[in-house]
Amino acid sequence: MKKTILVTGGAGYIGSHTIVDLLENGYEAICIDDLSRSDGSAFEGIFKITGKRIQNYKIDLSDKNAVKGIYKLLPPIQGVIHFAAYKSIPESLDKPLQYYQNNVFSLINILTLVEELNIPCFIFSSSCSVYGNPDKLPVNEQTPLKEAQSPYAVTKEMGERITRDFSFGTKIPSIILRYFNPVGAHPTALIGEMATIAPTNLVPVICQNAAGWRNDLMVLGTDYPTRDGSCIRDYIHVSDIAHAHTLAIEYSLKSKELMYDIFNLGSGNGYTVIEALHAFQKANSLKLNYKFGPRRHGDVIAVYSDNKKAINTLNWQLKYSIDDMMRTAWQWQQHLKK
Repeated sequence: MKKTILVTGGAGYIGSHTIVDLLENGYEAICIDDLSRSDGSAFEGIFKITGKRIQNYKIDLSDKNAVKGIYKLLPPIQGVIHFAAYKSIPESLDKPLQYYQNNVFSLINILTLVEELNIPCFIFSSSCSVYGNPDKLPVNEQTPLKEAQSPYAVTKEMGERITRDFSFGTKIPSIILRYFNPVGAHPTALIGEMATIAPTNLVPVICQNAAGWRNDLMVLGTDYPTRDGSCIRDYIHVSDIAHAHTLAIEYSLKSKELMYDIFNLGSGNGYTVIEALHAFQKANSLKLNYKFGPRRHGDVIAVYSDNKKAINTLNWQLKYSIDDMMRTAWQWQQHLKK
């Protein structure tokens, strides 16, 4: 019998790609997503790619009673991958209480479900934002965490601590996956980043600008202590991140000693914002019209990953280059225009 994995936030960007990867690697998947930050169209894309329909329970995970109401509805589950969270740094600065309410309570409620149903594996979606402005680059899993630069980052720090304490208290294994900057889309262009609020992360903004959807493409900060004055980030293709979740599930279910572990998911390369703009232009033979503006509050100066632990322990192999990331992102944007 195939193992069934519960994916929270599975209608979202990384969640939908992970469901595809799980299905393609012999797992079944079910989903909890209230569709507050996605329109549900990803489920049709998943069906077109895999030929499988996904059962989604449309509930708010921050509502304790709603979560308890689905206990008896769920089939036997061998693992949970928890994506469901708000993720915009600028929005978290404007609405901090909303982020603490949603991101923290949702995690507590899903962990309660994991404990009540004795689900043997839990994967938490974290972020490189927990590193803050690190003293040394690249960052590895032992790098000391610095002060969080936004309420969003604080919720990820809190989530990691809650998950760790949960695992050691209940003896249910968990894995923390710290994402760097996921970009791109599935090579079929049938699923990609679809948000119900205006994106603030770089590559979707680039794509919308190139498509004529917006004219406010701005390099935010030109006076950072980097090689060209703009921020440095580690961009990683969303399908590579998705596959790491399948590998993390496999590793957790097979390991007899695992209780709690952390893995960086990044390419291991740092690109400035200006270099990312040039990469998009080169990959798609397009000319972007961008301007320069002041720094954005909440942005760290530079962060990129040491990803050796994930490569060596999970047998994770990166398939997509920066050109692939930018090309598939643009293909997805063109798909949205049809």
